[in-house]
Amino acid sequence: MKEILLDYSKQCGGEPEKGHNRWHPDIPPAVRADEGEEVVMQTRNAFDGQITSQTQAADLLQTDLGLVHPLTGPVYVNGAEPGDLLEITILNIEPASWGFTTILPGFGFLRDVYTEPYIVHWEMRDGFARSEQLPGVRVPEASFMGTIGVAPSRALRQEILLREDELLRRGGMVVGPTPAGAVPAQEPFASEGLRTIPPREHGGNVDIKQLTAGTRLLLPVFTEGALFSAGDAHYAQGDSECCGTAIEMDCTLHVSFRALKGEAQRRGINFPYFERDDYFTSPEMAAPRRFLASTGMCIAPTPGGGWRNESEDGTLASRQALLNMIHLLMERGWSREQAYCICSVAVDLKVSEVVDVPNFVVSAFLPLDIFE
Repeated sequence: MKEILLDYSKQCGGEPEKGHNRWHPDIPPAVRADEGEEVVMQTRNAFDGQITSQTQAADLLQTDLGLVHPLTGPVYVNGAEPGDLLEITILNIEPASWGFTTILPGFGFLRDVYTEPYIVHWEMRDGFARSEQLPGVRVPEASFMGTIGVAPSRALRQEILLREDELLRRGGMVVGPTPAGAVPAQEPFASEGLRTIPPREHGGNVDIKQLTAGTRLLLPVFTEGALFSAGDAHYAQGDSECCGTAIEMDCTLHVSFRALKGEAQRRGINFPYFERDDYFTSPEMAAPRRFLASTGMCIAPTPGGGWRNESEDGTLASRQALLNMIHLLMERGWSREQAYCICSVAVDLKVSEVVDVPNFVVSAFLPLDIFE
């Protein structure tokens, strides 16, 4: 067994030999592991310790987003080579006892609607998360790693930079390489390293809540040794993580690896996939027996009081489904901020149909068993 143990009194930059917050193929490995060997990795929360149990909403305005996301690793997997498919078996995730959910101005799916900071503090014990800010809500534990991946190759890093820069010039929301807060702090990593905010072919900030213990994640390998890293653990999350955060926490991750030789190249696999043999969480939460669901379509209100129709717009349908669910929660007495956070940690967006042109339908499912 190999271990990467952290000093939680320090931030990622205080232990650069154990972690990083940028993706770069030349970051030296923290440990080397054989196939089938268990690797234990302590991880820091997404904000690298800037948010504590004492943090208030106003404090969030001082958050340094250059420190997001501290990742533990890389782990060099002996025998893994470019063109292989790396099978990562998630053996166990040990959650912390405290976590948080935040609304940060300028971030999140409804960032144009929610412009003020807000924070929910969670206490996690006995398999559930509870919060004084959301009285009567009890969210069951379903821990997973929000950010999990392997290093891009030099060629892939350059390709990503070019295409994201082109998207930025077209008006897309892109955060390019930023040296401030980078770990490693030295060049060329600080200026060349990819930010961890978006997911990409090599994994990264995928925020897939089904990656709980027992799931096998398969990633194409782009560099020798694969250079696996993980962080940004979540105690629970709804499918969408709409407010920008789930129940964020520190954790201890247990994983093992197997390199499927040449399989990514042979099968033309360029993006992650994952599989498992049982429920990823309790059946009642995986397929709620009691739920409330709202719908959204490609129809939105206009400033003048009418409605406009767009064609085959999944983003608009998702937005309307969430806004409608927030409305239903506010009818039940929750504030708009509380409702948004409940959606982020517990509501699942599901694509109901994408064929009945011009209107896609997205449904937002709220499991009613989270209410005590």
